[in-house]
Amino acid sequence: MKSDRLLSILLLLQTHGQLSAAALAGRLEVSARTIMRDVEALSTAGVPVYTVRGPQGGIALLPGYHTDVTGLTADESRALFVVLAGSAHTDLGLGHALGSALRKVMAALPAPHRDDADLTSRRVLIDPVRWRGSPGRSTEDLEVFQRAVFADRRLRLRYRHGRDNRVRTYTVDPYGLVSKAGVWYLVADHQGDPNLYRVDRAQSATVLGEPVQRRDGVELDDAWEALRRRIDDLPTLVAVTALVKDDVLALFLRVHQGDLADPSSPPVPREPGWSQVELRFRSVRAVETLLAFGPGVEVLAPDEARQALAGQARAIADLYEAPPRFLR
Repeated sequence: MKSDRLLSILLLLQTHGQLSAAALAGRLEVSARTIMRDVEALSTAGVPVYTVRGPQGGIALLPGYHTDVTGLTADESRALFVVLAGSAHTDLGLGHALGSALRKVMAALPAPHRDDADLTSRRVLIDPVRWRGSPGRSTEDLEVFQRAVFADRRLRLRYRHGRDNRVRTYTVDPYGLVSKAGVWYLVADHQGDPNLYRVDRAQSATVLGEPVQRRDGVELDDAWEALRRRIDDLPTLVAVTALVKDDVLALFLRVHQGDLADPSSPPVPREPGWSQVELRFRSVRAVETLLAFGPGVEVLAPDEARQALAGQARAIADLYEAPPRFLR
């Protein structure tokens, strides 16, 4: 669009000083003649742009002229301030540079957009490093979470936990939203304690009229860093491959949804009547919960898990082969 091109010419001249028509035409992928017509349009609109003829000539703005009109819309301004979690820039040695750059962009934003951009920088984070597991389902209710976050209102959640598949209701105080490699999380306090809520596990979300009650001096990046470390510092998970009988598969998947290595991948059919699933447990001891399915589940690997299950099975068999304790 011509308006975008006029703005681009203005910003290029502000940034680079004098540029030739050919240089501008190359950057904007138009003809030099089009650039000259655009320069004339800028001049007519009151922008103090002029041309210098000759081999060293070009197009420039009058010395001292500066505009803070970037042409950004409110949404574009907010988008610039959805920044990566601090560790990504720090790891590259760019932490201070990022802060400096954002301050300069903030100063150049149109005044009506500055508050929105600043709020976005404190309410939304992008962390590109993937956690164990897989990206979540598409999130249709993210708009409700955004309204609570940006309006600084409490949120009532009906939330299904991955560990036990139970649905509970919480009233939480949001700090903001974090996209962890494509999976959205709400960072919020529940009764003063920080928690993570995976957005695609919310059965419903309602924005309340009550203002949030955050802990003093705590911002989104502070709360996120503490919660992230709590998860990243957990011991390495035990990878388990198992076969599950098809007649108990649906129940198995409901009970062990939180243990699936990739919840988005369906079980793989194997021999008739059995399907293979990949699981992750926090310890070999935790694998013993699979004994609840009896002969309906067989662990194929690792060997240490098979041995632990065999030991538990023998102990159970010994217990029930003996007379009841009160009859011994």
